[in-house]
Amino acid sequence: MIRYALVCDEAHEFESWFASAGAYDEQARRGFVTCPFCNSPRVAKAIMAPNVARRDREDSVTAPAPAAVQPSQGAPSQDMLLVDSKMAEVRAMVRALREKIMEHTTDVGAAFPEEARRIHDGDAEARPIRGQASWEEARALIEDGVEIMPIPPSPDERN
Repeated sequence: MIRYALVCDEAHEFESWFASAGAYDEQARRGFVTCPFCNSPRVAKAIMAPNVARRDREDSVTAPAPAAVQPSQGAPSQDMLLVDSKMAEVRAMVRALREKIMEHTTDVGAAFPEEARRIHDGDAEARPIRGQASWEEARALIEDGVEIMPIPPSPDERN
C-alpha cells in the first residue's frame, strides 16, 4: 500500500491510499481518482515529506496528530479524522440535496445520454431524469446545448 498527498485543480488537498504506484497511475488515467470536496477528476500528486523510520529515536514517545483520535477499545485499529461543525454542516447539505434529487427524478441508468438528448430534441416527454454518462458523453451533451449537471457524490460514499 502507498499513500499519496493529492491536490485537485481547485487547490483542494487530500490524501488517499493505493495498492501500488501503478494502481494510482491507472486509476488516475481512467478518471477514477476524484477530489472528495469538489469531485474534480483533475488530480495530481502533491509534494509530500517521506515518512522515514529512525532507529535513533526508538525511545522517544510521539503524540498522535491533533486532528486524529485513537479508536476506542474493541474498535478497528486505525486513526479516525474528526469532522468540524462546518464540514458536518456541508456534508448534511450535500446529503439533503442528493435526497431531493433522488426523490424528484427518474433514474434512467446508462440510457441517460440518449434519453437526455431525446428530451432535448422533443422526441420524449420532458421530465427530470438522472443516470450515468461518461465524461465524453456529458461533454457532447453540453456542447449540443443539452442542460445537464453532475450530481454531487454522497459524503457517506467517500468514507
